[in-house]
Amino acid sequence: MNSNMPDFDYLVVGAGLYGAVFAHEARKKGKKCLVIDRRAHTGGNTWCKETDGINVHYYGAHIFHTNDKDLWDYVNSFVEFNRYTNSPLAFYKGELYNLPFNMNTFHQLWGVKTPAEAQERIREQIASLNITHPANLEEQALSLVGTDVYEKLIKGYTEKQWGRDAKDLPAFIIKRLPVRFTFDNNYFNDKYQGIPIGGYNKLTEALLEGTEVRLNTDYFKHRQELNQLATNIVFTGQLDEFYDFRFGHLEYRSLRFEHDHLQQPNFQGNAVVNYTEREIPFTRIIEHKHFEFGQQPTTVITKEYPGEWQPGEEPYYPINDEKNMQLLKQYQELAHAETNVIFGGRLAEYRYYDMHQVIAAALTKTRKLF
Repeated sequence: MNSNMPDFDYLVVGAGLYGAVFAHEARKKGKKCLVIDRRAHTGGNTWCKETDGINVHYYGAHIFHTNDKDLWDYVNSFVEFNRYTNSPLAFYKGELYNLPFNMNTFHQLWGVKTPAEAQERIREQIASLNITHPANLEEQALSLVGTDVYEKLIKGYTEKQWGRDAKDLPAFIIKRLPVRFTFDNNYFNDKYQGIPIGGYNKLTEALLEGTEVRLNTDYFKHRQELNQLATNIVFTGQLDEFYDFRFGHLEYRSLRFEHDHLQQPNFQGNAVVNYTEREIPFTRIIEHKHFEFGQQPTTVITKEYPGEWQPGEEPYYPINDEKNMQLLKQYQELAHAETNVIFGGRLAEYRYYDMHQVIAAALTKTRKLF
């Protein structure tokens, strides 16, 4: 027997959804995985911190939604999901509006009662602008929904999100804006949506059951010895960091979260309220108990502040502009040349993924391999 044989088939760097699904599927096929994460917990950004019986979405709201029945059955095989439906509200100068833009919103804005009246309002506003070729995000949004919806519900929120004036953002960011002429506040069109009963940690823990996990373990501080433990590497961290930022940093928008534990049973009556004024520095307030219809005597709210990302901070949203896409190509060329490294997930692929997309990507990869 060769004593130099590595202990594991796969070293999985990152215990988020991609890494956890990969490890689970590999284990089912008799492969041995070691999962490591530099954080003190598994689950990546889906991790929930339990406070007074409330599962706090510590890194921002995570709402699962998909049209794929197989994927829905897959996640429900680990933990049962509830029937939570995302119906956010928008707060603008003391008024509340329903989202996404629908007949409730148009009634709140203009007092209109029929789809024909709402369509006419929007048509009139668009016609008066004479925008034929939108040159930026502001013009693109105005040409889709008119002035009132744009000024009250899009402009400030978008400018906070991106840290730029809407006139300085490219038009392609908003290809379309979903406008519904029905009284329906269901934000997602997907057939299946919900939150794991008992929180997302239940999903991650079930996926990683039977797999060795080492937390508080920074791959880049122990790279050489960790690499020797496994035949292959599954890397779910930042792609540019894997290559020591050889060509420079891929850029992100970042988020900062301010969590408050309040001694009252109900703060805002809804899980998600967006604050669409530019002058209010946070983009939204999340009240976590409403994700699971909680009846606890206290509540936890989180204010979400978007910000410029600096190297070393937590990366959230990739900035898919031309400069970063060129940089990404250079890193991808290096990645394609690897023979025993798999790059997967939001950071390693430098793309915005919803949870169902991350899980689907990991399942696709494992099916090809095993």
